[in-house]
Amino acid sequence: MGNTSPKVMARLKRKKRIRKHMHGDKNRLRLSVFRSSSHIYAQIIDDTIGETLVSASTLDKDYKLHPVTGKKQEIAKAVGVLLGKKALDKGITKVMLDRNGFLYHGRIKALSDGAREAGLEF
Repeated sequence: MGNTSPKVMARLKRKKRIRKHMHGDKNRLRLSVFRSSSHIYAQIIDDTIGETLVSASTLDKDYKLHPVTGKKQEIAKAVGVLLGKKALDKGITKVMLDRNGFLYHGRIKALSDGAREAGLEF
């Protein structure tokens, strides 16, 4: 592996600092978000059993049936709505946002707004 860029190192440092205090349980599950340059991924995790209960991304089959075109923020919001609908079908209503070291703006904010619109409580 090569050298990691300072931007990535700063994100991983923020991630480590945030995750120290964040632990999802049965009452409040953890909504983890990851974004790459071309895709966005989100999953709801129960940390007590270490399982992913619900996931959605731009590579998901459900998303590809009704893809959204436009800005990356609009796409992220659509993924958030899809995740929220899947979570409500499984009976999940309360989550905490694990932004994974990413700053809370842009696509991360759009995804969380979409999940709130679908009915998830943060």
